[in-house]
Formats: sequence, structure tokens, C-alpha cells
Amino acid sequence: MAPAAVGAVSGERGLRSLVWQKLKLSVFDDCKKEEEWKIIILDDFTTKLLSSCGKMTDLLAEGITVCPDILFNKMKSSCSWAIRRCKEINVSFLPYESQVFTLDVPDAFFCCYCPTVEKAKGKDAIMEAMAEQIVTLCATLDENPGVRYKSKPLDNASKLAELVEKKLENYYKIDERSQIKGKTHSQLLIIDRGFDPVSTVLHELTFQAMAYDLLPIENDTYKYKTDGPSGKEREAILEEEDELWVKIRHKHIADVLEEIPKLLKEVSSKRKATEEKLSLSNLAQLMKKMPHFRKQITKQVVHLNIAEDCMSKFKSSIEKLCKTEQDLALGTDAEGQKVKDSMRVLLPVLLNKNHDSYDKIRAILLYIFSTNGTTQENLDKLIQNVQIESDSDMIKNWEYLGVPVVVSSASQQRRQSRKDRSSEETFQLSRWTPVIKDVMEDAIENKLDSKEWPYFSQCPAAWNGSGAVSARQKSRTSYLDDRKSGSKLIVFVIGGITYSEMRSAYEVSQAYKSCEVVIGSTHILTPRRLLDDVKTLNKPKDTFCIKDEEKL
Repeated sequence: MAPAAVGAVSGERGLRSLVWQKLKLSVFDDCKKEEEWKIIILDDFTTKLLSSCGKMTDLLAEGITVCPDILFNKMKSSCSWAIRRCKEINVSFLPYESQVFTLDVPDAFFCCYCPTVEKAKGKDAIMEAMAEQIVTLCATLDENPGVRYKSKPLDNASKLAELVEKKLENYYKIDERSQIKGKTHSQLLIIDRGFDPVSTVLHELTFQAMAYDLLPIENDTYKYKTDGPSGKEREAILEEEDELWVKIRHKHIADVLEEIPKLLKEVSSKRKATEEKLSLSNLAQLMKKMPHFRKQITKQVVHLNIAEDCMSKFKSSIEKLCKTEQDLALGTDAEGQKVKDSMRVLLPVLLNKNHDSYDKIRAILLYIFSTNGTTQENLDKLIQNVQIESDSDMIKNWEYLGVPVVVSSASQQRRQSRKDRSSEETFQLSRWTPVIKDVMEDAIENKLDSKEWPYFSQCPAAWNGSGAVSARQKSRTSYLDDRKSGSKLIVFVIGGITYSEMRSAYEVSQAYKSCEVVIGSTHILTPRRLLDDVKTLNKPKDTFCIKDEEKL
């Protein structure tokens, strides 16, 4: 059993809690006996699944223990006679957070966007597999949603939507209760990754997105040293079991840097006050409280380290980039004045020797996205002047995602109109809002254009915005009551989602009380990894990108 990455049992954590309960009811409770220990045998995918929603302590509580190698080898050689029954658990997605899921198929990006004909069969296979996985998500949520998709410029979303709808029809005709389940009051939106290229390359200054972009966080594990460079290296897992992480992960870095020292001071003062009142009568109480104090302070120190590491990177080079990026992305400066010459905004970044090639490529891409493409001559000059010939496919290959890269000067399109968010309180270097947030809000308020967002199937009653109640209008209690019986908006992006898009799902859920947004994708991406993936799209790939059938 691999060490658990994320725990879910101790609190209500949405998807993770649902998956754990499904495993518990279907598997663990089914063979539970008093004072009897059990062993579970897992393949790679099931190990990831279990690790994403439970910890080793949770398994111990269910009477499941680690098997010694000698016993395990004996079981391998003669276990078939001891199998009591086989049960299929219809879960083939990973709950990443309470409102976020992944299909754990990062190679789907290559299969879906690679232009070569030889990959056609692989693409069909991965589409079928993804549709099956999305249906298991809907089944876990006990939803049979109406299915919509983003039309144009590519047809991946429409193909996947059609497959999902067919599989939903089939599943709910032959589900475990042998009952036909009609459409529920929920919607599933399927979108190609190229719908919002800006949010994938922009530097984000909210805590979680910034940390995963700037720091070498792998498998949600952050490594740090508490006593300076020569100190002992420690590891911390960024997980929802950490209430402080959940509280601050979507906040702006400036707010995080202000909040954590206050919390440290508060905990330290409480401990000091307790120690000053030390007596025989409260000694036992103090001993009980000390581990809690220690745990609190440790978590705060971890997040302070992350914040300071982020700010170190920010001050050294990212700060100057952010203004340029925001101006290019929005087409206006911090004062709301229209950017008249995008190239003049871009050039200082390209001439700055402190920026690495990835940052310059990200800036060039934002320039191209802001103008809906550039001329071949202009693109060639940019690539040559910045000396990024070897990485030029990170720019050119965006065309395979349906994003205009090279256009004639006469055919340049107008900038896509966006919601006016000028009245929303924000930071000057964080003015951009992911497009997916507009989509979520419009979907809940029934404002999506049916030509741009065609239906494959509809909910029994159209979403007319009657459930769209502002967070300021309802109490927390009624919000939780509504959420239990309310509708769900499920958003699936083919080819990866960003941490800022994940944040949008939580923000919209808070604003619209009776609708919970669940967002998912083939995988979670960071700007650097995405650029590396884009670069490979026009190159042959030897590895076949579909999961083995047994993992589904």
C-alpha cells in the first residue's frame, strides 16, 4: 500500500469523502468482522485512488493492515482458492480536492491535440476511456446531467460529449439498482483546452497557483529547511486535511504574508499565557494542549516558508513581468486605459536578461493571444531576437489547440468580449479572471449561447437562474441545506486545468449558493509543464497514451 497523499475521512471533503464512502460501503463493510484483520491487494490505479481519499490510519480503522513479504509471496502463489467474491467498484477517476477531480491521463493531451494521422486510433481509444471515466464521476455524484459542449474551433469537445451522453444513457439503464434514472438537475460542460490559453501561461499571485508555478513542488510535496541552508530538510504535503492550507490557498500572496505571522503570534501568545498559569491542577491540561500548539505552529511555519520562497522568486524577476502580462492579457492598464501598442509593452520583457526563456516565451504567447495571432514575419523576428529557435514549437504548436498563432494582418480578429469586473476589488497585478469563471457564472444563470454551447441533452427543467442566489443574501446554514439538495455544474476540460481555474470553481460555488461547481480534467497543469507538452505535439511519440484496461 503506497503512503496516502490526501486524507478525507475526518471531515466533509466533497468528492474525496464520497469516493471513500463508496469504497467503505462496497468493499470494507462488506467483509468486516470483529477482531479480524484483512489485507487488500491493489494495482497502480487503485493505489492512487485509495491514496487520494484516505490515509493509512483510515485503513487501520477498517481492520486492514500491512502484509509481511513472506505472507504476501505465499498469497501470490496460492490465493485463487481463497477468493470469496469479486466486486467491481465503478470509480475510475481520482478525487484531487473536494471539488476537483482528474482522470490521471496526462498523455491524453498528446493524443487529443497531436496533428498526425497515425494517432487517430489512439485518439478514439482515449476518448472512449475518458467518457467511461467521466460517467463513473457522474455515478459517484449520483447525477445524470444534461450534457453541453463548447463548439469550435476543434471537435474534441463535441465528440467526447456524444460519447459521454451515450454511456450515461447506457449506465442508467443498467445501474446496480436496475432502475432507469432520468436526467437530474445538473449540467456537464465539456471544453477543449484552447478555449482560454491566457490562464495557462499567466503568472498567478494567489497562493496555491503561485506556489505550484514557481516552486519545485512534486506530488503535492513541498521540501524546505527550517534552520537556514545548512538545516535539516523536511517535507510537507499540501493537503485538505490541513485546515490552514484550505483557508489560505486561494488568497492573494499579499494577504497570506499578512495573515500567517498574525496566526503565529496568536498561537505563541496563547501558549505563553498557559505556561504562566502553570499549576498542578492544569498541568495535565497543558500537556494535552502542547501537541496541538506544536502542530499549529509547524503548519504555519511550512506555509510561511512557501510564501517567502514565492516572494523571493517574485521580487527577483516575476514582479516586473506581472504588469506586462496583465496589460497584455486584458488589453488595458491598471488605470483602465487601452493598450494601444502591445509590442511596445512586450519589448522590455524580451530585452531583460533576468528573465529566463520560459518567461519570455510566456510573454510572447500573451502578446500573440492578445492580438489573436501575429504575422509570420513578426513571429520569426521575435523568435530570432530572443534566441529561442530550439523552443519555438512552444509557440507555434498552439495552432493545434485551435489558437490563432500566425495570421495575415488583414484577418486579425477583435478581442473576445469579457464580463466587466472593474468594480470587483482586486490587486493591480492580479486583474485577470480565468475565462472559465465567466462560463460557470453564465451556465448557472442560463446565459450561455446555445449556438456556442450546443446541447447533447438537457436537464428536465432549464436552468433559469432561480437557484442563483448571491452569497451575501443567505446565511451559512441555509447555504449548506441548499447545497445538499441543490444542482451541480460539472465542468470538464480536455487537456489539463490550471490552479486558478480550480479556484474559480470554489469562488462560484460560494457566490451561487444552490449550485455546487465540480471541475475536472485529464490532469492538473502548470505553465512550464504545459509548454513542454505543447512543444512535443508535432513530434513522434513512441508510447501509447491510453491506460491499460485493467486500471479502469
